[in-house]
Amino acid sequence: MADKIMAEDDFIAELEDGMTIGIGGWGSRRKPMSLVRAIIRSGVTGLTVVSYGGPEIGILSATGQLKKAVYGFVSLDSIPLEPHFRVARQTGAIEAIEFDEGAFYLGLLAASHRVPFYPTRAGLGSDMMAMNSELRTIVSPYPGPDGGEGETLVAIPAFDIDLSIIHMNRA
Repeated sequence: MADKIMAEDDFIAELEDGMTIGIGGWGSRRKPMSLVRAIIRSGVTGLTVVSYGGPEIGILSATGQLKKAVYGFVSLDSIPLEPHFRVARQTGAIEAIEFDEGAFYLGLLAASHRVPFYPTRAGLGSDMMAMNSELRTIVSPYPGPDGGEGETLVAIPAFDIDLSIIHMNRA
């Protein structure tokens, strides 16, 4: 596998307006915040961020660089909803695509496995389908639990990410 470690300046050189960036971490934990600050300094705009969101979503919302957030949640842990994100979402400054945490994971998993989607029961009978009009259902090609027709499942699409950043400890 190719070495994907790069210096911050090399990372900044890769950035383009309109990119979709995956940002690792969970809520406010293990976020690559020095690289998020580098994104801000770069001046790129129109970004889509795919993340279990935390401060990075809020900061990029506040700077006006975020166009769309795709997430399972956006939290600062003790503060249940990141305040800059809340304002951006309520005012319509950003497009928000919300999945439940399990479905969000399946979108990441599908992308990492390079398959177009992952099937799941998650979302059936919930508002996730109503709030995400782009989600589709499929019928399993295999018999259902009762041996009859295949069951209807939600097809969680693979997230199309241009660039991903993660926080790592130095060895």
